[in-house]
Amino acid sequence: MAKEKKRISRRRFLVRGGLGTVGVLAVGTYLFRNPIRRKIAEMANTGEAPYIGNTDTPIIWFEITEDNKVLFHSPKVEMGQGTFTGLAQMAADELEIHMGQIQVVHAQTGSGNIDGFSTGGSTSISSLWLPLRELAATMREMLRTEGGKKLGMEVSSLTIADGIVSGGGSKMSYAEIAKGVTEWKVPDTPTLKAIEDYKFIGKPVPRVDLDAKVFGAPIFGMDASMPDMLYAAVVCPDTIGATFLGADTSRAATMPGVVKIVKEEDFIGVVAASRMEAENAKNAIKVDWKVDRVWQTKDIEEMIQVGAGRPYIIQAEGKTERILDGSEGVITAEFTSPLGAHAQLEPNGAVASVVDGKATVMMSTQVISFTRGQIADRLGIDAEDVNIVPTFLGGGFGGRLHTPMGMQAAVLSKAVGKPVKCFLNRKEEFQNDSFRPPTHHVLKAKLADDGLIAAIQHQVSSGDVMFGSPLVPKIVHGILGADLGAWRGGMIQYRGIPNYQAVSWRVKLPFATSWWRSLGLLANTFAIESFMDELAIRAGKDPVQFRLDQIQDDKAGNRLKEVIRTAAEKAGYSDEIVDGRAMGFAASTDASTPVAQIAEVSVEGKEIKVHRVTCAIDPGLAINPDQIRAQCEGSIIMGMSAAMHERMYVEDGQLQPIIYGPYEMALMKHAPKEIEVVILENDDKPGAVGEPPLGPIGAAVANAVFRLTGQRLRSMPLKLT
Repeated sequence: MAKEKKRISRRRFLVRGGLGTVGVLAVGTYLFRNPIRRKIAEMANTGEAPYIGNTDTPIIWFEITEDNKVLFHSPKVEMGQGTFTGLAQMAADELEIHMGQIQVVHAQTGSGNIDGFSTGGSTSISSLWLPLRELAATMREMLRTEGGKKLGMEVSSLTIADGIVSGGGSKMSYAEIAKGVTEWKVPDTPTLKAIEDYKFIGKPVPRVDLDAKVFGAPIFGMDASMPDMLYAAVVCPDTIGATFLGADTSRAATMPGVVKIVKEEDFIGVVAASRMEAENAKNAIKVDWKVDRVWQTKDIEEMIQVGAGRPYIIQAEGKTERILDGSEGVITAEFTSPLGAHAQLEPNGAVASVVDGKATVMMSTQVISFTRGQIADRLGIDAEDVNIVPTFLGGGFGGRLHTPMGMQAAVLSKAVGKPVKCFLNRKEEFQNDSFRPPTHHVLKAKLADDGLIAAIQHQVSSGDVMFGSPLVPKIVHGILGADLGAWRGGMIQYRGIPNYQAVSWRVKLPFATSWWRSLGLLANTFAIESFMDELAIRAGKDPVQFRLDQIQDDKAGNRLKEVIRTAAEKAGYSDEIVDGRAMGFAASTDASTPVAQIAEVSVEGKEIKVHRVTCAIDPGLAINPDQIRAQCEGSIIMGMSAAMHERMYVEDGQLQPIIYGPYEMALMKHAPKEIEVVILENDDKPGAVGEPPLGPIGAAVANAVFRLTGQRLRSMPLKLT
């Protein structure tokens, strides 16, 4: 592995990473000039989100237990991606303990260890790579110093191994050293180890949450409970744009088990002795809704059109428009993707207790700090008086970045003076999701005499992603113009092309659309990489070499070239159909992590069958290779599900389907028999892993289908006619 090139102190890290609202506003004036705005877009497309939280106080991150173990309070939540394990490896190496000595738990907001950003964007490992190791190393030196005092020895003469401080024939455990210490001296940031000296970083260690999940420990939000707890159900509209006018609760109030019906300006909730009784009473409430328009799917499809709304040029090089406008030989193609749900197994909800002006809320959330503030504002109390107790997430994928259920549960608890558990049912979860928006893409290109691309343009129309989230202040919408979540993956990555342009069109839909795993990456890559395949065929060139010939020679370009070559070599890529199977190729770069995939596909009747996927990824430094492989496998199967099966639609004003089954998803029988993941490491720090592998799979499958059938599938979900 490559050596780490440089260090940075915690304080400098805070200064470097602290570009908050003030920093954004400071450059806002300049963003209205398109060249500057495009530069910011480029930075946002490739940059890493910094960690926003306390990085000066190790004792709120680490707790020494009596049995000489370390309890690590993680500000990042675990939603199945393996973050706890990777973070534990990073901490254990600098703490000089073995993996069996570290236990990872979610940091409650009451601890003071609060992430001001969120868990998302594939940033948990990369954003904590430096501050977590510095904190762990600092904690180690704090323990060494105290050990020297208790042993009566010079600190420089002490060594540490497996949480034992030794010297001169004497030794003390971390637990013995920490006992009785009430004041700790925090030293300057110690020198971090060289990467090659780490014992656990870079190794495939077992997951730290494995036992809890195998043995069914009550670790998820749905498992949460509090003593003397009641149950609640909230009335949700089932029609798009419905406005609450009033409700008749007389029958519901007399039903068995009902404790109280709580009427708020924006919701009505029933609190009862059991969940079933709360649900039954909720269903008996007669609500008067005002609906101004009854929406249909065709209305939504007509809204999502390139050319409708305002365009924002997010990328431009050369004279693309001049070459493509009115010129002979211009190749044009259109692609679409549908509305998609998160469809995670665990619906949204919370358990809340509000007593004497203080709130405790247990829930699955990706936005701990935001949720705390939202609840505090609603209850009219200080944020410090709200303790969010995060749980493991039964599926996140961006669906837990919008969590009003915490606030609702807290309001209901305050109304009855007891803890309340309130969760959506499956129908409500489907109809009140923050959906993946539909998209429409128009691509144009012209080939040069040598068969390479002279100019290419990608235009995408999409509903909101980033701008659909309460996490993003409204003022940012005007500053940035284009929704960077919607066009994520929508830039042209082949910078060897002399003229290229990407344009984003924003559409405001009548229902909530927002973060979905990989944001716009899947749809944008499907469109661009399908089009690249089409251009390669038009030019009579090998689709892999066609791409390689049009990638720039710089660090990012060389990393992209290597994953492309590696995937092609490992898969034995060929354009030929062999034994009824064909290969399709696609590649993408997301958050500076390049990924290339080859799908081996057959067609039986009208059924598309994916037999094998080869994936090459370069996430930089690999903290846990097994974890990276698992993330790639999960992303590929989730991407296949979205690209080949999933679709929400609108019928008579209602979002449908409302249950699994009608909402078609990939099943075990649809999974490839083999997924081979090859990990390259061409950076000295870890990069994004959770979302980048989701990008290429839709296009890879569609490109293989074209070779088999001659049908160019231009819409997801992929269906043969």
